[in-house]
Amino acid sequence: MAKSYKDIHHALHHWYAQHGRKDLPWRNTDDAYKIYLSEVMLQQTQVKTVLERFYFPFLEKFPTLQALAEADLQEVLKVWEGLGYYTRARNLHKAAQATAPHLPKDIADLQALPGIGQNTAHAIAAFAYHQPVPVMEANLKRVLCRFFALKNPSQKQLWQAAQRLLDVQNPFDYNQAMMDIGATICTAKKPDCGQCPLSASCVGQKNPHAYPQPKAKKAKPTRRYVIIVWQNTKGECYLLRREEKLLHGMYGFAQYERGHVLPKKRKKLGRVTHHYSHFTLEAEIYLAPAEGAKLKGGGWYDKNAIAKLPLSGADKKVLALV
Repeated sequence: MAKSYKDIHHALHHWYAQHGRKDLPWRNTDDAYKIYLSEVMLQQTQVKTVLERFYFPFLEKFPTLQALAEADLQEVLKVWEGLGYYTRARNLHKAAQATAPHLPKDIADLQALPGIGQNTAHAIAAFAYHQPVPVMEANLKRVLCRFFALKNPSQKQLWQAAQRLLDVQNPFDYNQAMMDIGATICTAKKPDCGQCPLSASCVGQKNPHAYPQPKAKKAKPTRRYVIIVWQNTKGECYLLRREEKLLHGMYGFAQYERGHVLPKKRKKLGRVTHHYSHFTLEAEIYLAPAEGAKLKGGGWYDKNAIAKLPLSGADKKVLALV
């Protein structure tokens, strides 16, 4: 190792002071709820998207953990609408109900809450409570793999490496610096080693593209459906509350397998394509009168009522056609 860990920590601290993304709102608070919310939103979502469209509106609606706990799930999902991965919102709500008005400080207690895994628990502990623990998000994993030249390490090996490199005297700046380096310098395709404060000690610097080994991307399957917008004589539309895991709690129009017998009286509105993480939905959209249709489990909603319901991205596309 070209430098001692003390020297590495000093270099990281100096780099973060000059180049760190210190203007991010969740880095300028020790409110555990606000930090927790940011960690959940940033799972599977880019910082720019969270910052520009979701973080502040959510806090405006639910400014405290207690306010979130007291809210109806439908309200929470409506504010989360468009952010996707709705299980995150449901777990956020459940966790708030389980622990409000305050999040626990103990990592084991945090991990016992719905949807809080090891990384989220560590992030809350490090950033809100300044406990000397490492965090482990995607960009930081890549930095660790390259720094120690770890080829396809297990989660246990990654956490051991993270603990070994951790600056226990300043876990907040250390973890934030490591994440920023992964996001802006030690990138997946074009790492800029000449600008990296870790370069003097990085074992994988000679071949930064080799760590970690990229996973082969699986082709996403396409699921084809027919969506029928049933309409009654009052002009109200029929919507159901989703029960399946992916969109549980959201509302949507009646969806059928391709090949379903279509109503005789119908008007084709168009087609909708929507990309989910594990599949692509393609659907033909029809408008049809509800007379004689056998519809169960849903309800009738006018335009104003629909505007208050949490809809998935695909169903919002359908609504735009209607």
